Amino acid sequence: MLSSRNSSPWWLWFALLLCGCAFLTSSSHARQDSWEDDFKKTSAPGGRAFNSTCAGCHGLDGRGSDKGANIAANARVRRLSDSQVSSIISNGIPGTGMPAFHTLSARQISLLVGYVRILQGKLDARTPLGDGTRGKEIFFGKGECSSCHMLSGEGGFLGPDLSAYGSSTSAKAIRDEIIRPDRIEAAGYRSAAITTRDGDRMEGVIRNEDNFTLQLQTKDGSFHFFQKTELQSVEPLGHSAMPTDYGQRLTPTELNDLVSYIMSGSNGSLPRTSHKSEDSPQ
Repeated sequence: MLSSRNSSPWWLWFALLLCGCAFLTSSSHARQDSWEDDFKKTSAPGGRAFNSTCAGCHGLDGRGSDKGANIAANARVRRLSDSQVSSIISNGIPGTGMPAFHTLSARQISLLVGYVRILQGKLDARTPLGDGTRGKEIFFGKGECSSCHMLSGEGGFLGPDLSAYGSSTSAKAIRDEIIRPDRIEAAGYRSAAITTRDGDRMEGVIRNEDNFTLQLQTKDGSFHFFQKTELQSVEPLGHSAMPTDYGQRLTPTELNDLVSYIMSGSNGSLPRTSHKSEDSPQ
């Protein structure tokens, strides 16, 4: 008879056997599902697989490159049904650079199609609703945006340059930012009033500051550099220089026009409404 000191209860061996089987089974499932797990790690299902499988030709935003078509904005692609897009992914397009992905499962293809639709939806969100020409008038006139912001080389210096801002931001996000009732001043854009020991006072934006020095930019664009020993006081104005009443100052139509102009960015194009551009392949 085996000594109890050198043997383990039968149920312990059985439990270990079950754990081993469970580990092997879970490992097998993990290998099989790893592709789909990648989708779950992204904010949009199918995003990671699109980036690794399709973006090399079609671009991360689906707008194409010299290797692949624009599948986000091309009107003919957007009109294809999900089953037609699935067929193209699975079977490719003979005579073109679009290969067949026979190794993808129906589930994987479905996720890819869903992500393509997300990219196409993001393009819809990039569609300005107003008149960019009128928006420019508001930017430099009634809205007084140009007193702080520059766009396409024109405007002020105190606020961020908006030339590239509208090229990657949705119309809704831009509109929401314009009418935001409360803002936190970002580093490099904190407004303040400084008074020197000689009694001179000026207001502007603190561009740089450390323990010993402070750099202030005034509304005319001039930079003023001070040793802190030269200053009597530095008074934060405690609020963003960006007005918070645009929701009341501008009508909904004027807001749409202003957003449209900001979205034109440095392109120099002032769209009246960009809905029509969706009907022409790019």
